[in-house]
Amino acid sequence: MDNNKVKWIAVAVFVAAWALLPSFGSRATVDLLVFTALYAIAGLGVSFLLGQCGIVSLAQSVFYGIGAYTTAYGCLHLGWSQPVAMAVGMALSGIIAAVLGVPVLRLSGFFLALATLALAIIGHTLFVEWEWITGGTLGVGGIPPIRFLGWELNTPQRFYYFVWPVLLIVFALHYALLRSRHGFAMRAMRDAPSAALALGVPTATLKVQVFVLSAVLGSFAGSLFAHYVSFVSVDSFGVPQSINFLLIAVLGGAKTIAGTVLGALFVTVMPGLLSRFGDFHAVLFALLLVLTVIFLPGGFGGLIHDLWRRHAGRRAPAKAAAASAADGAKP
Repeated sequence: MDNNKVKWIAVAVFVAAWALLPSFGSRATVDLLVFTALYAIAGLGVSFLLGQCGIVSLAQSVFYGIGAYTTAYGCLHLGWSQPVAMAVGMALSGIIAAVLGVPVLRLSGFFLALATLALAIIGHTLFVEWEWITGGTLGVGGIPPIRFLGWELNTPQRFYYFVWPVLLIVFALHYALLRSRHGFAMRAMRDAPSAALALGVPTATLKVQVFVLSAVLGSFAGSLFAHYVSFVSVDSFGVPQSINFLLIAVLGGAKTIAGTVLGALFVTVMPGLLSRFGDFHAVLFALLLVLTVIFLPGGFGGLIHDLWRRHAGRRAPAKAAAASAADGAKP
């Protein structure tokens, strides 16, 4: 069978499995897949910073929380529609990222990581103290579900069919940006910053722009999260959540955007699977992380990239042999 036919059959089987899964899967399974998509959107921003610019950020939980609390406060107290509240949260996150990014992104290496960690700690502290917005440790409940094309996404199944296409759109925009002039400038800044600066790439401005983009994605994911769970509290926006987003970026790898989904799936599913081991589940999860980093240094994305290259390498000699045989058969 032709390889193209095999590829399209595999795609059709995958799409059919994706479409039928909510009908046959349990509520817990659908919840896990919804959270995987939400974490992948937020993790993609961190992956973009790390993979394309070499910037380690631990501040994504702050923007994730800003999106969640803005959409909650706007819908519950100001009467905003869901799209307006989400847009305001994304704009607010972008502005804050632009203001903070100018001084913070002048740092590099461990100092930059520590600075973004400080932002995460400060953000979590503000979420606790500003009770008039966030509800403090009590949280905020009663957040209305999203209405989309006349449908109220008030069940896990409906939200599942909404959030995964949204993730695909985000991936498509991400891929288009990587293939654009700005994407090449980012990789040049990552691989040879001095040479990129000498060629006229505004590295300082570009870093801030990417940081803003990452913050906007985090805020967008946080808004979707708030509308899905209908209740948000400070426990969802602490330093551990920032570490999870960074793990998604590291485990996913920078070579393919599909790796981000696998990284998000790993971070979402594995703790639940290991919870049956009781108090040892955290140790086992940490050990599994170490083994994954050792044996998959390029992350899941690197694994996918290598498998694809091997497949392409095997097809090339076969095509060449077929072409040679065809030429030899000609009179």
